Amino acid sequence: MTRGFLVFLVLAAPLGGAQERDPALVARARAILEKAPLIDTHNDLPYMLIEKKAGDISGLDLGVPQPEWCADIPRLREGGVGAQYWSVYTNVANMKTNRSLHEALRAFDVVNRVVRSRPELELNRSADDVERIHRSGRIASLIGVEGGHMIEGSLAVLRIFHQLGARYMTLTHWDNVDWADSATDRTEHDGLTEFGESVVREMNRLGMFVDLSHVSADTMRDALRVSRAPVIFSHSNARALAPHPRNVPDDVLRLLPQNGGVVHVNFIKGFVSPAEPEWQKQRLAAREDLRARLDEQKAVDDGLAAWDGANPRPGGTIAEVALHIDHIRKVAGIDHIGIGADFFDAGTTSMVPGLTNVSRYPYLFAELLRRGYSEEDLSKIAGRNHLRAMRRMEQAAEETPRPPGSR
Repeated sequence: MTRGFLVFLVLAAPLGGAQERDPALVARARAILEKAPLIDTHNDLPYMLIEKKAGDISGLDLGVPQPEWCADIPRLREGGVGAQYWSVYTNVANMKTNRSLHEALRAFDVVNRVVRSRPELELNRSADDVERIHRSGRIASLIGVEGGHMIEGSLAVLRIFHQLGARYMTLTHWDNVDWADSATDRTEHDGLTEFGESVVREMNRLGMFVDLSHVSADTMRDALRVSRAPVIFSHSNARALAPHPRNVPDDVLRLLPQNGGVVHVNFIKGFVSPAEPEWQKQRLAAREDLRARLDEQKAVDDGLAAWDGANPRPGGTIAEVALHIDHIRKVAGIDHIGIGADFFDAGTTSMVPGLTNVSRYPYLFAELLRRGYSEEDLSKIAGRNHLRAMRRMEQAAEETPRPPGSR
């Protein structure tokens, strides 16, 4: 056992509810988030509505608590959320049937109908919009496109997405695209292809964040080399603490100060807990052993369920999320941290205990206060870093020459 891991255990062990026991810290955190504003860069409510309701939002009233969904107005208010990026996502399997663009437009439609359904929400297209809408007492609603597969290899589609309100696009999702490698697929392009670099340049010209969550480390490095504007990681953590390929390696974190980009930390167990990769490895070995010994799938499923019962999945803690923030601060600096929780279901099984829904942000910020973060630090993490990067991104777009005939 390494000294670093022993330090981790000492830090994490006593914090199973410290922030819950100090209402004064929670109250301070709430006041900071109310002013900041708190900007969360990733919530999958639109995809949930498509998956479970086929996009039919009639009868859905987000003005009252909806615990089966990953967001509603009362919990967003309780969590201090001032601006929320809603994710446009369709499964990468749709690439095989050439339906990615079709399904993306369906998701854009759901986002727009959800926003129009509640007076507390307003669609947002700029950093100035975020601050204006927040001052009005409403929740600014932005759009992020989660996966470059949805442009189907067309810069024209990218431009249309921007016109529809998209202000970031994640270059890949779980699988490679023809022009960029994903973090969770085999190496195919060693990062970005020439066309992939043109996608980054066009996003700079349009005024869209290049989002590097989900991409391979080589794609991260290529995008940082090419981009003239700050990049973001809309929902990623530090790979040095949790060695999932979706997290950001230290050498990439060290590039962020020069670029001005921001890593938005997520709350998903598998990207937070350092024990998750080993648990997944052991679970896979148990499944393969069951398959080798048993003929019937039901017996395999029952055996795996029994293994899960005897070997609970690592849950992560609020303290471990704070450790990711500590690490990113140490390597990249306080100006390069944000929040992108990645709520994609009801949260009780997928998210870190204590951060299972959108009402819980103040408890993470209370933990940061307990660790000695200043109110200015917390304002930066909550949203000021993102707004600074967004303004630089918008400025880069204004400074980029337009091709003849464009607006």
